[in-house]
Amino acid sequence: MLYLFQNIIKNNKKMKYTELAKKINIPIFSLNDLRLEKLTIFPYQLSEWSKKGYIIKLKNGLYAFSNQSDEVLIEHISFILYQPSYISLEWALANYGLIPETVYSPTAITTRATRTFNNKFGHFIYRHVKKDMFFGYQKIKRGQQIYLIAEPEKALIDYLYLNSAKIKNEHDVEELRLNKFTLKELDKNKIKRICQRINSKSLDKTINLCLR
Repeated sequence: MLYLFQNIIKNNKKMKYTELAKKINIPIFSLNDLRLEKLTIFPYQLSEWSKKGYIIKLKNGLYAFSNQSDEVLIEHISFILYQPSYISLEWALANYGLIPETVYSPTAITTRATRTFNNKFGHFIYRHVKKDMFFGYQKIKRGQQIYLIAEPEKALIDYLYLNSAKIKNEHDVEELRLNKFTLKELDKNKIKRICQRINSKSLDKTINLCLR
């Protein structure tokens, strides 16, 4: 096996990192991107470049260029790490001013299994929901970077739905520290339509407690 691997290396021109950087003009790339560009890069090269700090490993098969790391949106990383997914829950609530806390770990909704990823950019959290609940988001594009984020009303409902077991009374609602002024600005008709679509009695009860 080792002999075969050595022959493969001899018979293929080993690409330099500078050549890779010229060929791939996006901050984040995958092994599939390399295949599409027909680039001959061996796993040990990616490992070496990562150790030298040229690239950052986000997960198996997904990398970011270190010299472009400041340009990468954390939301885009969240989106590309685990699909399908859209930003929601605490991250979106903070983004819309619905909670006062600063949230450092991106939180997202997915129809796949609940997962977390850790890399140089941070801690990425994904919560599972059934396919019927995977809606109510918008697509954001910043240059070449794309991500999905829940609309304010859906972000609130996602959060309350996944935490409804902990919210039993008005005291529990107060503990959430939701911004009452921002809550008043939400589209109540949209909230009603979303709740009707989800059709959960526990969610309806929780929503009523929050919007009193």
